[in-house]
Amino acid sequence: MTAFFALTTSLLWGLADFGGGLLTRRTPALTVVVISQTIATAVLGVIVVATGGWSEAGPRLWFAFAAGLVGPVAMISFYKALALGPMGVVSPLATLSVAVPVSVGLFLGERPGLLQVAGIAVAVFGVVLAGGPQLRGAAVQRRTILLTLVAALGFGAVFVLISEASTTLTGLFLALFVQRVTNVAAGGAALYVSVRRGAAALPEGGLAWSALPALGFVGLADVAANGTYSVAAHHGPVTVAAVLASLYPVVTALAARGFLSERLRAVQAAGAGLALLGTLLLATG
Repeated sequence: MTAFFALTTSLLWGLADFGGGLLTRRTPALTVVVISQTIATAVLGVIVVATGGWSEAGPRLWFAFAAGLVGPVAMISFYKALALGPMGVVSPLATLSVAVPVSVGLFLGERPGLLQVAGIAVAVFGVVLAGGPQLRGAAVQRRTILLTLVAALGFGAVFVLISEASTTLTGLFLALFVQRVTNVAAGGAALYVSVRRGAAALPEGGLAWSALPALGFVGLADVAANGTYSVAAHHGPVTVAAVLASLYPVVTALAARGFLSERLRAVQAAGAGLALLGTLLLATG
């Protein structure tokens, strides 16, 4: 169960990142985040009302609120890092986010077996390679590294916080709703500040209505990924769930290969293979 839901998380996050990346080629990243999350919030609100999720309100929702604050900070830092530095450095470095939930799991007493430890090491190394690390070229700005590490820390913190935000399915819907409301509020405030400073909120010619389904998919896939990760973390070791859920860069790279005909570099293909091997070791361990 843990492996299934964690791998589903990777699939959803990978596709969401791929769709978000395509959308940000024409629309400002903050706008993509705010609109996609607003659509997801509306859908979650309907689900919460339909399932009676309000009855699950309790102190654990503070974890969801915290995740909603941390998420936009991590995303904005990640986008800024991508704008400042080479993606071949930023993307693999951001996968260090997996260190946060793995460390928390070990601190709480989880002790994966030898085969699982090997799987963790192989899978994480494979994910870093799948990002296409840039090993040569101009020096990377210190600010770029700092922003990427902030993003990685934030993404890892969201992993931990969302897994603590609920213990039941209806409670999970409510927690995701609270997280997304906070996301929209924080992202909207950042967008407002950005516009006040002279940045454009919409692409030239305005936002096409035809883009709304894609924006909705990005938002809903991201929400669903948070949900499946929470389920994975509750059904098995967090150390295993976090590593398997962090395989999403492989999905993004394969989606770019399949839909955009982007050729995988040799290092990326090797990384994807290692990530798959690590997954098998974790699943069988």
